[in-house]
Amino acid sequence: MADMRAFRDAVTDWAAGGPGGPASELAQQVGVRTAVLLEGPSDLEAVEALAARRGRDLSAEGVCVVSMGGAMSVGRYTELLGPPGLDLRLAGLCDVGERRFYDRGLERAGAPGRDFFVCVSDLEDELIRALGTARVEETVRAEGDERAWQTFLHQPAQHDRPRHQQLRRFLGTKKGRKTRYGRLLVEALDPALTPAPLDDLLTSL
Repeated sequence: MADMRAFRDAVTDWAAGGPGGPASELAQQVGVRTAVLLEGPSDLEAVEALAARRGRDLSAEGVCVVSMGGAMSVGRYTELLGPPGLDLRLAGLCDVGERRFYDRGLERAGAPGRDFFVCVSDLEDELIRALGTARVEETVRAEGDERAWQTFLHQPAQHDRPRHQQLRRFLGTKKGRKTRYGRLLVEALDPALTPAPLDDLLTSL
């Protein structure tokens, strides 16, 4: 039986230049009604982790969470999944510095942007501020990354940076770390302190 992961894979292939038929067929089989457009896999992990914490099964609700591989791809994805393509409802998160790309892509696709929510810098920045640096460092230690963290802090370039910025930079220094912590930081959150863009996105779905 087709599932949401198969649809997401078909969309990724379509966006890369492959055929659109498989995605269109799977959308009907799976019952997709909404596509959540996110810049990268760390955002995807965070959104899915928060949904799970709230007892929601997004796939069962017809919601597909898509990692686009960067904000510059939003025009392509809105064209394929919005009114010109599969005509799904679109929602998502974007960084404040990339908002113009989203606005342009949504406008060209004739899709409303009311369900897109803006992070101040990026989602990692929002999560670090919500948790506080001490709690993030606790998570780093619990994950066995203390040695890597201390090595990072001894780099001359980090000496004058605030702790918040150090942590944000650390998450992006190793392949896969940012993605892994996207889920871990959400799981460490007090539910009442969920960053507004993330909370608003889940509420809108």
